[in-house]
Amino acid sequence: MTETPARPAPLFADIDDVARRLAETGYLPDTATATAVFLADRLGKPLLVEGPAGVGKTELARAVAQCTGSGLVRLQCYEGVDEARALYEWNHAKQILRMQSGSNDWDQAKSDIFSEEFLLSRPLLTAIRRTEPTVLLIDETDKADIEIEGLLLEVLSDFAVTVPELGTITASRTPFVVLTSNATRELSEALKRRCLFLHIDFPDPDLERRILLSRVPELPESLAAELVRIIGVLRGMQLKKLPSVAETIDWGRTVLALGMDTIDDATIAATLGVVLKHQSDQQRAAGELRLN
Repeated sequence: MTETPARPAPLFADIDDVARRLAETGYLPDTATATAVFLADRLGKPLLVEGPAGVGKTELARAVAQCTGSGLVRLQCYEGVDEARALYEWNHAKQILRMQSGSNDWDQAKSDIFSEEFLLSRPLLTAIRRTEPTVLLIDETDKADIEIEGLLLEVLSDFAVTVPELGTITASRTPFVVLTSNATRELSEALKRRCLFLHIDFPDPDLERRILLSRVPELPESLAAELVRIIGVLRGMQLKKLPSVAETIDWGRTVLALGMDTIDDATIAATLGVVLKHQSDQQRAAGELRLN
């Protein structure tokens, strides 16, 4: 039977503590986000964060790590990611070199080459083996093949990994786990049941204005409000890629670098490439905003 890892001390005192400490990193959460982070911490459950690209899902995990002094371990998911890339694999080249230069006794050689020295720890195993506070970010889970979800379920159920040659490795302290998804496909119900769920959408104009001013404090408030208003208009268009919050911040830094305290049509047209990265999107925006 797998030994249950010890629950670490809570990272946050209450929901207000979550909101305050995340804000100190520059991440301004709404009440739902702060509540979800608090509950994930207190209940020891993974937090599945879903929403469109660019709303701050990955940044939330980074902010939790930063404000709690935890190490961040990231598994970037993609089509074809497998156990060897997510969990562990053996250093085959090093094993071959050892066999060529070592004992002729196969039993001794096998015991030697399947030891810790030859084990390459990937993100999931790395997070489990860490003794320091850790945030495990499983990013863009929906991009991975569905088969990888079985591996995630196994690891997230017991926070333990069995390496046949070495035995079962159990976490001495469980990491704070954040899974993100852009909802390009449905994740399995089994994986969802294992997690708390949080949907993050683009922030409302007031929150986005405050986020912008927190990241670009030199920006005049009236200009920040106008940039956020235009971003909202762009997000209402049929675009290939809607502007992210990070691109709103980049736009604020851009107009500040240009020495602007107001923004006119010419400046919008000249800087659309900061927030829209497809030519067809720029053409559509220029037409609908009547910048031509």
